[in-house]
Amino acid sequence: MTGVIGRQMRGVLSVMKKHRGLLISAPSSGTGKTTVTLGLLRALRNRGFTVQPFKSGPDYIDPAFHRFAAGRPSFNLDTWAMGSGSLRSIEQKALGSDIIVAEGSMGLYDGVLKQGVTGFGSSAETAMFFGWPVILVIDVSGQAQSAAATALGHLHYNSELSLAGVILNRVASPRHERYVRRGMEEAGINVLGALPRRGDLVLPERHLGLVQAVEHEDLDKAIVDYANFVEDHIDIAKLVELAKSSQLLEHEDQFMEPPAQRIALAQDEAFSFTYPHLLEGWHKAGAEIYPFSPLDDQSPDQFADLVWLPGGYPELHAAKIAGADRFLTGLRDHAKTKFVHGECGGYMVLGKCLVDKDGVSHQMADLLGLVTSYEKRKFNLGYRKAFPKSPFLKFDHSDCLRGHEFHYSSILDQPDQPLLEIMDADGNSLPQTGSRRGNVSGTFFHLIAKETK
Repeated sequence: MTGVIGRQMRGVLSVMKKHRGLLISAPSSGTGKTTVTLGLLRALRNRGFTVQPFKSGPDYIDPAFHRFAAGRPSFNLDTWAMGSGSLRSIEQKALGSDIIVAEGSMGLYDGVLKQGVTGFGSSAETAMFFGWPVILVIDVSGQAQSAAATALGHLHYNSELSLAGVILNRVASPRHERYVRRGMEEAGINVLGALPRRGDLVLPERHLGLVQAVEHEDLDKAIVDYANFVEDHIDIAKLVELAKSSQLLEHEDQFMEPPAQRIALAQDEAFSFTYPHLLEGWHKAGAEIYPFSPLDDQSPDQFADLVWLPGGYPELHAAKIAGADRFLTGLRDHAKTKFVHGECGGYMVLGKCLVDKDGVSHQMADLLGLVTSYEKRKFNLGYRKAFPKSPFLKFDHSDCLRGHEFHYSSILDQPDQPLLEIMDADGNSLPQTGSRRGNVSGTFFHLIAKETK
């Protein structure tokens, strides 16, 4: 086909590429939605479905569990940080799959303010953007018919959202289930399953949430248990039937430009917080990435233009990092002529020293004067906008960077030149500006996207 008719037909075909999807959410954190999501991903996979997992909002840990359960990489979708073009580009990862299963974050409608409207960046906003129905996981422990009021409130809070049904979690007994189901029936809420209370189906946690997937002693056994549990107590066929199509529109990918051509990327249990969509964007733009492990005392590739130390859990490995002579020497040598950048945990390692939770001070790279402490814990959480104070890497003062902050460390000293002007989602200035000295820069800010002009 050629000419106008051919172009029109190709446009129709591109719009017709659809994948059915749904989003698993909950009224609040801690209700069991991650367990349900992981069990559902593996159960669908066991039934022969090719499943594409996604995570709504900023999160490094859940997507690694998704990947293990589904057998496909999981990507973050963030309506606060990403523009529609970036969201659609990431959605293209569903090509070749049969069904999309996305996991929400926090409560369904929890988000930040935007011009007086709540829910900006919420899981509900993600579901509405892609047209996915929501399956609400409700912890019904300590209540019976009152659980229906919770579901009904979520159903009517936003008329644009499709709430397809609920999964009852932590049901105490058959009698308890009957009472809860009766309330849901009277409210007109579709019950897709009821999970009995089981204390053994809990993933281990630490201060930033779940223990990383690579650290789990027997993750496959846990996922198999979750899948069997879901198979036994959830109507999976009905759930698949309720999934709705989202249009995968063909368009030019919108990924962020890589910060350098050749990037030495720290990757191990201490440095694991890197968003897959950023790495994929860097690869697609032609960047070369050279992974190395500071915990294995590996030096960054000498031919790299940039060493990037992502966040993670360096505080759990501070003594080992302090004794990693080849890594620290290679890092310092690199910084003499080329760029080094650290995010959150990586930023702390670039500093002078890190004080662990027991009050023990560990010498770090000393490329910045930063001193941080876990003995004096301070919870720092939220979306952030960042504006470079002056050009660094491939960013300049005209760029608006969007991301988030999530750590428990306290800054005892931050003497170097500020790197960024940092604001929270409401536009309030914050003191965690990051630092720069010569070729070295670092910040507690985790980059998600650059705001498009």
